[in-house]
This record gives sequence, C-alpha cells and structure tokens, in this order.
Amino acid sequence: MKTLSVPVRAFVSVGLLVLFAAAACAQGDASKLNTGDTAWVLISSALVLLMTPGLALFYSGMVRRKNVLGTMMHSFMAIAVISVLWVLVGYTLAFGPDVHGLIGSLAWFGLNGVGQTPHGYAGYGPTIPHLVFMAFQMMFAVITPALIFGAVAERMKFKAYLIFLIAWSLLIYCPLAHWVWGQGGWLGGFGALDFAGGLVVHISAGISAIVAALMLGKRRGYPDEPMPPHNLPFTLLGAGLLWFGWFGFNAGSALAANGLAANAFVTTNTAAAAATIAWVIAEWMHHGKPTALGAASGLVAGLVAITPAAGFVAPWAAILIGLIAGTICYGMVNLRVKVGYDDSLDAFGVHGIGGMIGALLTGVFASKLVNSNGSGLIDGNYKQVGIQFVSILVSVVFCGLGSFVLLKVIDKLVGLRMSKADELDGMDLSEHGESGYNLDDFSVGHGTFTSQLGHSAPVTAPALHVHAQPDV
Repeated sequence: MKTLSVPVRAFVSVGLLVLFAAAACAQGDASKLNTGDTAWVLISSALVLLMTPGLALFYSGMVRRKNVLGTMMHSFMAIAVISVLWVLVGYTLAFGPDVHGLIGSLAWFGLNGVGQTPHGYAGYGPTIPHLVFMAFQMMFAVITPALIFGAVAERMKFKAYLIFLIAWSLLIYCPLAHWVWGQGGWLGGFGALDFAGGLVVHISAGISAIVAALMLGKRRGYPDEPMPPHNLPFTLLGAGLLWFGWFGFNAGSALAANGLAANAFVTTNTAAAAATIAWVIAEWMHHGKPTALGAASGLVAGLVAITPAAGFVAPWAAILIGLIAGTICYGMVNLRVKVGYDDSLDAFGVHGIGGMIGALLTGVFASKLVNSNGSGLIDGNYKQVGIQFVSILVSVVFCGLGSFVLLKVIDKLVGLRMSKADELDGMDLSEHGESGYNLDDFSVGHGTFTSQLGHSAPVTAPALHVHAQPDV
C-alpha cells in the first residue's frame, strides 16, 4: 500500500484534530453538569422548604391557642401560593435577563427556556441544571413573606394576608432579589455582598413586618392582658427545624458541593450556637432566669445574622457575629416591650435587626482567604463597610415604603384587620371555622376533660395548668 505524502498526512492530522476539538466542544455543555453539585443543591432546596413548616411551628407555639391554626396557615399558604407564582412569573422577574439593572424581563415566563442543562451565567450555578437553581431560589421566595406575618399575628384578615402575599412577592421581593443577585442587578454591581439573603430575605421581611405591625395596631388587650405562648414545645421544635434547614439555606447558596459550602455550613452552626449563648446569658443577667424561648430566639438571631456572611467569613468571625447579634437582638426585643409597639412574635427585632447586623458585619469580616469574590475591613477594604451600609439603607427604604403603599391599598380594598368579635373569638374559628384543640370541656385545675370519644375523666394533673388567666 502506498504511503501518504508528508503534506497529505499533515492535512489529515490537522483535520482529525479539528474534528476531535469540535467533538469536545459539543460535549462541553453537557460535561459542565456535576451530579454531586446537583444532588447537594436539590437536597438544600428540600432543607430550605422544610424551614417554612418549621416556621409554622415556631410561630404558632408563641401565639394563644385560639390562633394556632391561623398562624400555621400563613406559612403553609405561602408554600402553595408562592410556588405557583414563582413558576409563572416570579422567577423571571427576579433572575431573568436584566432590564436596566432594575428587574428581570419576562423572557422566562412560565419557565420558558429554563431547562435541564446548566445556565450560561456562572452566577446561576455553572454545574447544576437551570431548573435546580430555579427550585432552590423558589424556597427563599416562599419563606421570606411568611416571616413578615409574625409581626401581625392574631389580628390580620386572611383575605388581606393572601393579597399582600402575592403583591409583596411580585413588587418587593422580586425586584430586590434582582438588584442583589440577578445578573446585571444594580446593587450587586455596586458591590453589595449578600451570600444567602441578609438584604433580600431578612431585612426585607423585618422592615416590612414593622411597617405592617404599626399600621395594623396592637392586639386587643395588649399589653395590659397577659398573652404568653400557648405551646413552647412547638416553638422549640420549630426552632430546631429552622436550625436544621438553615444548612441548606446558607451552605446550599454555594451552589456546589465544595469548600465554600463547607465554610458556610460551619459558620452557620457556629454563629447560631454563639448567639444562643449570648441571648441566654443576657436574659439570665437581666431577668434572673434563662428561658427556653430565649434560647430559641437567640439561635434564630444568630442564623439570621450569619446569612449574608456565611460564605465570606471565617469560623472565628462567625463567633463574633453570633455574640453581637444575640446580644443586640435581645436588647431590641426588650426595647419593643418598653416602647409598646406590638411586633407580636418579634419579626423585626430578630429578622430586621439581625439582618442589618449581619449585612454590616459582612463588610467588616469578609475575607478573600474564604471567598475571592469578597473582602472587607479586615482585608483593608474599608469601602466595603460603606457599600454594605448603603445597601442596607436602600433595602430599608424600598421595602418600608413599598410595604406601606401596598398595605394602604389593601386596606382600602378589603380591610386589613379582623373585627373585634372575630379577634376575640380567634383566627381559628373566625377565619377558618375550626379549632386546633378539640377539647369539648377543659377546666384548669379541676372539672372534667371530655375526649373526642365522649369519655369524661377528672382533670387534676398540675401539667394541665396551661395559663393562670383565661385564654380569650
């Protein structure tokens, strides 16, 4: 067989190289998909979803027993309503192709073009399907408005709640998420650091919460009538679920199963632990006894504060952030009692204030040794503190004014507040026609308890002394 000449062999070799390169390029998009990263973000999405039922338990344990189901409904309806809204239009407004740095376009309406392959933008997860990133962000959009209603628990109409839930998500949450996290968003371009939602989730919810609480006014009888939590075991169980789910919230925001996720995981747990200790010590010194409710509140304050910083700071900094947040948030909750405004479940005192603390301290402790995309004061970047302060101010003004306008409009349309009679009866009966506890006859300390099977038995156990005053 006659051998090929040198020029021909060279031509064939170049042709084969071109073909191999083309094949490699053709497989490039598919090879970006990483099953480990995909599995981690899917699991994280489920963990973040679990936080909303956890929030339902956390909040419902702190209200009076006549409002337990109504309070839980706020969280469960947020899951249902926002899940549909996010698929239809929320995701494209928050993360769709940028329109002047202000909002995403409607290019991805109904998830058009959002598929099973990684998205072109690295910030949207270069190794996970676009659908996975969408689902992960959906869980943030679900829990954020649910946080708000801790401030107006026991007195807001359910109809008004649903309207506000939809309007706030579309007109407040989606634009702010785009500004901070969307490709081309102006706050992100300004340099704001928010790893997992200090600005987008906690400040937005906390500021909207205090606006709503002031506009609706105090619960009837507050603060003259005692209104203690009716079921603290619910609250502690909910706090535990929030702590557990928060690993998905923060570590999942790395969008990959990598070292950054590991750092966020450790800083999340560390800050929560430090804030719990700080809150308990402050309460012990102030009131003489450490309470279970205080421990639960402290751990949530720490989780809130570390959220914007989790992927930017070292574990030692997480301890300081937790200690600072636990102490200051405890002070704010006590200030609420002295000032007299009725933030029923301290949504502002924990989420609003905790979010501001965390966002500002991110500008102090962010380190390029942890994340090359962010540096703060300890790295010599003093400007980052100013950037964080401006970003906090923008979030406060936008969410505060926006919520005020929305609530004013809704009040004109359907009214915000339950009637006096409905509020005295409780949300469970007046708004939903059911009761959280089917106790036909319940007498504290003496009398009878009638079970659902119709059997009566004497009630004398000390454990049944739920309240020293009527639960009205």
